Amino acid sequence: MNKLTLEDKIALAEEFQITLASLEAIIEVESGGRGFDPTTGKIIIQFEPAWYKKKSPYTPSGKWSLNKVENQKKEWEAFNDAFSKDANAAMESTSVGLMQVMGFQYKLLGFKTVGAMWDFAKESEKNQVKLGLLFIKSNKALYNALKKNDFATVAYFYNGKNYKVNDYDTKLENAYKKHLA
Repeated sequence: MNKLTLEDKIALAEEFQITLASLEAIIEVESGGRGFDPTTGKIIIQFEPAWYKKKSPYTPSGKWSLNKVENQKKEWEAFNDAFSKDANAAMESTSVGLMQVMGFQYKLLGFKTVGAMWDFAKESEKNQVKLGLLFIKSNKALYNALKKNDFATVAYFYNGKNYKVNDYDTKLENAYKKHLA
């Protein structure tokens, strides 16, 4: 379980040509600062049953309705149940790590398989952040918004049209100001 360091953040901010404060803000808001469960050492996940149902013909398990990202034990139970039925569909239907990148994005991010993306994310929090930044950079409007600190646009493209429900834009802006100081 390789934790993200300040040196990692500086290197990633330089590589992706964004400010360190912008990077720290999006990490804070999207992850709560955890890429691995401190108790188990497993990567933080959020299994999305709705995505799994689109990718696999299996009937939902009762375990799937119990999962909540706040409870990693239940997330892993739901994920493992789905994985036992269709491993690729389960990995594609789950967001992973600090930046909570969905597994189905693996091709967009340059991986040959979803398993290769997961293996990369499990190596370190730095890799997890890099996945998020690769996703951001794949969308020109999102990437330019992050570079300009246009947090409403960042929130829209990263979290969807209902981003205001959870005040993602305000949270990003406040985190940015905090890290800028």
